[in-house]
Amino acid sequence: MPPIIAIKVDVDTYIGTREGVPMLLEILDRFGIHATFYFSMGPDNSGKAIRRIFRKGFLKKMLRTRAPSIYGGRTLLYGTILPPPMIASSFPETLKKTEQMGHEVGIHCWDHVKWHDLLPWMPKKTVAMELGRACALFEDILGHRTKTTAAPGWTVSADSLEIQDAMFLSYCSDSRGHSPFFPVFDGRRFNTLQIPTTLPTMDELLGENGITSETINDHYLSLIRPGLNVHTIHAELEGRVMAPVFIDLLQRLQKQGASFITLAEAAAETGKHASDFPLAMGEIAGRAGLVATQG
Repeated sequence: MPPIIAIKVDVDTYIGTREGVPMLLEILDRFGIHATFYFSMGPDNSGKAIRRIFRKGFLKKMLRTRAPSIYGGRTLLYGTILPPPMIASSFPETLKKTEQMGHEVGIHCWDHVKWHDLLPWMPKKTVAMELGRACALFEDILGHRTKTTAAPGWTVSADSLEIQDAMFLSYCSDSRGHSPFFPVFDGRRFNTLQIPTTLPTMDELLGENGITSETINDHYLSLIRPGLNVHTIHAELEGRVMAPVFIDLLQRLQKQGASFITLAEAAAETGKHASDFPLAMGEIAGRAGLVATQG
């Protein structure tokens, strides 16, 4: 079976929406590829991520990925010294254009940093409010309800999974793993299909084990397997300074005969055969903090 690639685009920030998404739309259109875009809908509080300074591996990751030069000085001050700009409401036409060009559009979050850093301590009412505000703005901009969400930083809780079930979503992409599945978390089975990210992200690989921007695509090609591969990219990376690297990867994948689908198409093809798997928060190589990982 030839490899099948589903590209999942996480849009975390104001600058990613303003600059990264238009570049990715141009690149994907050039290759005739449709992807699944998840937009952060509310404020860009990226500067508050400084709270992670004491988290194991965070400072090392920031240095080896050269985060200040990638995200820009203003982004790293949003929510602290600088007021947080609103993301989706500043660029409604970007969301509309993404959908009009045939891409799938879903919700990443309301406040990316708040969800990523504080979800385990949020009351269920607050979790519901975060998703509810994002859903309301999404519907206001695009004129229909979202069918899918993807948790920031692959961070979930029993409450977040329960609320997603109540939203009657087609599927979610909150986890890291190997194949589509129904999650069993804290001893409870949830009904929303998970389509996990199967490949490491660029920021997890760069600077680790001698991997550079010149060699990272060799590494990616060594990881691609027959069947479904879910590749998460970031508008702030592959849509900006790492765009040439992403273009090279797409060229090489197409030469190898890979086909490309959206996550919705992957869910439709695999959902009826998906099994239950445990889901737990755990560590993975190259990422600071815990992520939701398929057992």
